[in-house]
Amino acid sequence: MHKRTLTILIATSVAVTASTQVFAYGAGDFFARLGVAKFAPKSDNGSLDTALGVLETDVQDDSAFAFALGYRFTDKLGVELLASEPFDHDIELNDANLASTEHLPPTLTLQYYPLGGTDAYVQPYVGVGVNYTRFSDEKTKVDGVSLELDDSWGAAGQLGLDLLIDDRWALNGAVWYMDIDTDAKVGGADAGKVELDPILVMGGISYHF
Repeated sequence: MHKRTLTILIATSVAVTASTQVFAYGAGDFFARLGVAKFAPKSDNGSLDTALGVLETDVQDDSAFAFALGYRFTDKLGVELLASEPFDHDIELNDANLASTEHLPPTLTLQYYPLGGTDAYVQPYVGVGVNYTRFSDEKTKVDGVSLELDDSWGAAGQLGLDLLIDDRWALNGAVWYMDIDTDAKVGGADAGKVELDPILVMGGISYHF
């Protein structure tokens, strides 16, 4: 009788342990995330002092496919690199759609997972790190007037959540704040600074391996 009870207890313990390992969320995990991200600059992006006068600047929102790759060093600490296809923004100057630009905002964050290492199906995380933004293909609709935007380095913060589906897949949602300020030239002359300071929101799926 005792042997049978012991056997049942051992089998139950192994099953529980295996279940925990299947859904464990922690050290040694590589992960990839894929989704759609909306890049929304703040409402007041500053002004440009140009030969055409002082132009109030308003950088419009855009959405694009985004992805992230990461690794968990410990159950609770990891690192993630965010990348995307180029975001394409119209730029309103004094409320007229007169310019545009593309940019890529790769962002590296160190992440903390408070429930890492457990079999919880809801796994929140926070991150802090650095953003690099590369501007390209700047254009204006004013003949003979060029626009140049310098690349930017700045701090970044992140909040995210994985909702585990099984041992590999999860639904993912995340939001970043990025400090993005770029020096602008209009017609080859320094014109001031454009402050984007956006919120980026991404929704999609996550795969652990």
